[in-house]
Amino acid sequence: MNVILLDKVENLGAIGDLVSVKSGYGRNYLIPSGKAALATAANIKDLEAKRSELEKKASEDLAAAKSRGKLIEGMQLVISANVGSEGKLFGSVGPVDIAEAFDKVGVSIERSEIRMADGPIHEIGESEIKLHLHTDLDISVKVNVVPEE
Repeated sequence: MNVILLDKVENLGAIGDLVSVKSGYGRNYLIPSGKAALATAANIKDLEAKRSELEKKASEDLAAAKSRGKLIEGMQLVISANVGSEGKLFGSVGPVDIAEAFDKVGVSIERSEIRMADGPIHEIGESEIKLHLHTDLDISVKVNVVPEE
């Protein structure tokens, strides 16, 4: 299935690129979310007329993500968790817990923006996570898991 990208999509292309994707990915994700349109002659002509608008919107989104990133950059998040005698957590600290901890300090982060390469945290101590705020912007944040008192 050939589609025209209306937004920059990670590992796929930039605005205006004509790409070939699997039909399920195009039909079920790209087109409904407004990130792409079918590659028809009418849509290609329409894209050329709207290209400057789309690029302006994309640059505004990146600027907004960068301003959020400056607020978050260098932040160390402290999360208290229920811990056993050997330093192992009862359960784990995942994206939901991290998003709630960010809300407590007044920063709005969506669960989908949290990237945990090693999976949920199962031990006390300091870990590093990435926040994927934009296709061009990833921020590292330290998460310190401490025992509940």
